[in-house]
Amino acid sequence: MDLDLVFLGTSASMPTAQRAPAAILIRRGGERLLFDCAEGTQRQLQRSTVGLPDLEEIFLTHFHADHYLGLPGMLKTFALRGRDEVALTVYGPPGLKDLFSKLRPFLGRLPYPLTTVELAPGETLERGEYAIETFAVAHGVAAVGYALVEHERPGRFDVAAADALGVPAGPERGRLQGGEPVSLADGRVVTPDSVLGPARPGRKVVLSGDTAPSPAVIRAAHRADVLVHEATFGAEETERARETQHATAVDAAEVAKLAQARLLALTHLSTRYFGPDLEREAREVFAETVVPRDFDVIEVPFPERGPPQLVKGGARPVSSGGDGGDGAGGTGG
Repeated sequence: MDLDLVFLGTSASMPTAQRAPAAILIRRGGERLLFDCAEGTQRQLQRSTVGLPDLEEIFLTHFHADHYLGLPGMLKTFALRGRDEVALTVYGPPGLKDLFSKLRPFLGRLPYPLTTVELAPGETLERGEYAIETFAVAHGVAAVGYALVEHERPGRFDVAAADALGVPAGPERGRLQGGEPVSLADGRVVTPDSVLGPARPGRKVVLSGDTAPSPAVIRAAHRADVLVHEATFGAEETERARETQHATAVDAAEVAKLAQARLLALTHLSTRYFGPDLEREAREVFAETVVPRDFDVIEVPFPERGPPQLVKGGARPVSSGGDGGDGAGGTGG
């Protein structure tokens, strides 16, 4: 099952020529989950190799304008191109329903079912093979972070053990690998633990949204394969970060180190910074740090298949050319 993150917007409150504001798409198999939907997100999707799918779930971390302003336009686009039966659910912290009551006059009547669901920190959405968990963050407003946490997988199938027990090749072995006991022709019952190795961990991806460094984020990100953490400021602006309840690159690195994450991805960069500068600061604390640009992808293989990898320009169409580097100069926040 493939799992990756497509970075559609990596700037803080102001877009630049190279970075759009906050939006990340998680792709798991055929599922497409959008986290935050800043100004221009639908165009970022259309410019990418992903295109604009009929998203069925959108998750908002909080209601500052740079995290949801792209949502009304996207909802109208879905309507204008004839969407009518595919339902859409928007999740967010308490206050989501009030936000939509204010947006309703701008949205008008939508021809497809739209549901809003408010999630408090600590709630879990079960999805069969995985869950989406919410956690508290420190941003001074109603806000949540999200963790996609896969459940444990069955251990590796021991073909030699199955042969020795006389389990025939075919559906019986498939049922054992799926965790079900099987009865053989001679009446013996073979249980999964007889032919399976130890359970294997699933993957864990954590998105902080906007937050100051927080113990709650550290707990949520414990042993995460990927922690996406905001890094609005550099070390010289630590006081400003505290005042606005944001994080510096060093703050994010310390969170990742304490959480024992495998990879830290810094996002939500103020327009005053270049990505490599913040990356250098963070790597002095946590070496496994990357700073994705718009249209970069982080691939998250199963742990036994290797570490997460940043694929630069992984969702950028070939015809769009180079990424042009980072923008700087401005005050973002």
